[in-house]
Amino acid sequence: MRGKDAGQLSTRSDPTLKDRPMLMALAFRMLGSTHDAEDVVQETYARWYAMSPSARAGIKSPTAWLVRVAGRICLDHLGSARVRREKYTGEWLPEPLPDSAAWSSVRRSGHLDDPADRVALDDSVTMGMLVLLEALTPAQRVSFVLHDVFKVPFAEIAAIVNRSAESCRALAVAARRAIASARRNEADQQEYRRLVREFKRACQTGELDRLIALLDPQVTARADGGGHVRAALRPIRGAERTARYLIGVSRRESRLTATLMTLENAAHRPALVCRVDGAVVAVVTLHVAGSRITDVWITLNPEKLAAWA
Repeated sequence: MRGKDAGQLSTRSDPTLKDRPMLMALAFRMLGSTHDAEDVVQETYARWYAMSPSARAGIKSPTAWLVRVAGRICLDHLGSARVRREKYTGEWLPEPLPDSAAWSSVRRSGHLDDPADRVALDDSVTMGMLVLLEALTPAQRVSFVLHDVFKVPFAEIAAIVNRSAESCRALAVAARRAIASARRNEADQQEYRRLVREFKRACQTGELDRLIALLDPQVTARADGGGHVRAALRPIRGAERTARYLIGVSRRESRLTATLMTLENAAHRPALVCRVDGAVVAVVTLHVAGSRITDVWITLNPEKLAAWA
C-alpha cells in the first residue's frame, strides 16, 4: 500500500496513522516545505506498508520506527535540496504557514501527553528559525530538530545520521550555539508587534524616512518569487535601499491590501499578509533585534502560498 493510501484508512485499523500529524510537523521543520514534507511522510508510510504484517507486528515501537525512517528520508532530502536550490530562480525561502498548518493538528492530536513523540510547541516553525536552520549542515539540522524539538535520544539519532551518539550530541550543541548567537538581542513579543505595525504603516504611506528609521543599517531583504512572479533575484542590503524597494513594491499594485495575522502558536510572531482582490499574493515576515528590523523575508512564490488560499 502506498503512503497516500494510508490517509484513507482509520486509526482504528492502523494505530500508526495517529503519528501522521507529528511526522508532518517533523518533516516540515527539517525541510521548510509542506510539499517536501508530504513526500517524506508518504514515503515513510510506503516503507511501513511494504513490510509484511508479521514484520510490522514485531516492531516494538512503531512511532519510533516511523520517526527514524522519516528522519533518514529528510536527511537524504536535505542533501539533494542544496543541489536543487542552486538551480532555483532567485532567493529560496522556507514556506510561511498560517495557523491551520501541521503543528496545529499536532496540538489537537494529543501527542503532547506522550514523551516518546512529544512535539515542543516552541518557535521552531517561525520563519526566522527556519531560515537559521537552513544555514546548518544536514546532519546538524537533523540532530538538532530531532533532539531539541522532538526529544529523540541521541542513541536513536545516531542510527539515522550514521554517526556515534556523542557525535550527534556535538552536532546538536554546535547547532544550538549557532542559533543562539544569531538570535542574540531578539526583540520580545511586544516590541516585535509594535515594529511590525509601524513597518506596515510606513510601507503603506510611503514614508521613506520613517521606514529607514525602523530598519537596521545592515538590514537584508530577501524576496522569493521562484521564477513565477516578479521578485528581486538577489538580497537587498542596507536601510535606504531596502526601504526604497519596499515602498516601490507597495506602490506597484494599487489594489494591494495588507493585514497582520498571528499564528496559532503563542510563540509565533505575526506576519504581514498581502492580498490583491482577496487573493494572498505575498507574506512578509520580519526579524527584529533590539528595536530595529534586521531581516525582511518576502514570500511571493504562489506555490508557497497555497496554504493561505
